Amino acid sequence: MKDQAASGDDRGATDSHRLSTRETATRLGVKPETVYAYVSRGQLSSRRAPGGRGSTFDAAEVDALARRTGRRDPSPATGDLVFRTGITLIESDRYYFRGVDATELAGRYAYEEVAEWLWTGDLRPGIRFTAPDEALAAARRAVDALPAHSGSTDRLRVAVIAAATADPLRFDLSREAVLASARSLIPTLVEALPPAAGASPAGDGAEAEAAGSGAGLARRLWPKLTARPADEPSIATLDTALALLIDHDLAASTLAARVAASAHAHPYAVVSAGLGVLEGPLHGAASGLAHRMLAEVLERGSAVPVVADHLRTGRRVPGLGHRLYGEQDPRARTLFALLADVPQAAPALAAARDVVTTTARHTPLHANVDLALAALSVSSGMAAEAGETVFAVSRTAGWIAHALEEYGERPLRMRPTGQYGGPRPPQPLPTATGEPPQ
Repeated sequence: MKDQAASGDDRGATDSHRLSTRETATRLGVKPETVYAYVSRGQLSSRRAPGGRGSTFDAAEVDALARRTGRRDPSPATGDLVFRTGITLIESDRYYFRGVDATELAGRYAYEEVAEWLWTGDLRPGIRFTAPDEALAAARRAVDALPAHSGSTDRLRVAVIAAATADPLRFDLSREAVLASARSLIPTLVEALPPAAGASPAGDGAEAEAAGSGAGLARRLWPKLTARPADEPSIATLDTALALLIDHDLAASTLAARVAASAHAHPYAVVSAGLGVLEGPLHGAASGLAHRMLAEVLERGSAVPVVADHLRTGRRVPGLGHRLYGEQDPRARTLFALLADVPQAAPALAAARDVVTTTARHTPLHANVDLALAALSVSSGMAAEAGETVFAVSRTAGWIAHALEEYGERPLRMRPTGQYGGPRPPQPLPTATGEPPQ
């Protein structure tokens, strides 16, 4: 636990919570017109929204109707792929884990504690995840066999596969078995990574003891990211970053993880599916682009020529804007506040502010979490891909949380139908062309 327990009611929305017509239609899996048909039949009651625009509906009554009608998934007519989930809510430029403000949760509790909360709804202060010897040995052998130029996500993907082979019970999809696999897999991923360039493989003295298996995950991850000694403000920032990034609703990698879970893939395969999507430059790798940009701003002394180069070549300025937030990404705001207490982070923070201010002349975009991760990685002497590593390790817990939900749903429910646009049959058999391969 980072601080004293949070106060106040953290049980989330109550039965009196009101839904808009669109939200009601999404929950019921129907068109908005059908919602009003339910009202006219007396199956649903409505109340005028404040200001007299539109109607609102009681969430408990809507859920009861959904249970009676069996319409728990949205129909294709809604145009969106929507899943019912009790994990993360993003609303009004804030986000919540199980109804609790995620930034407050991450600010008070360690990564493992937040992960346990997300999985079970129970807070277990002081919990530590431990890597089993056999799984860790297999993961390290696999990672060590990779070419030297392999990236961190390459190593994590290989480590997941190796850890799976060391777990003969991985096909047990019972809740307790999945949780046991998750609690062992996450520290295995961290400890299978090689130390950062220039860092001692085993550490020395008190530092090695502090980074041992009894330490929190952030402290164990730190020497994998940078050769610089760990200081408490930096460790606290890394730990909070891990906790903030655990989940963010149905991001692309999480959707991939849920598709795998829908096919009843074991939790290691679910994580592998998530890692495969995370590697894209528009997802987990985005912080690396922001890292390189901030490093260039520091080298050139100003964001103006760097931003100009991006705009001139038609590239997006990395680390800015988020489709789910109209204002600043709350994860970025939290990390920037913590980095303000890290003396060596001052130049990177100034560079990040310079990027935001300079870009605002062209378009008003706010900083997102990728820019905040970049400020952390640049100021800590980490490689450009460090943010991606933090993202991958952290989000593993979120993928497991979504897998646990998906295992309780109807299997293979995510089976879309393709809209064929090729030649209509019957077509003649193709004629061979060219020379056969030698």
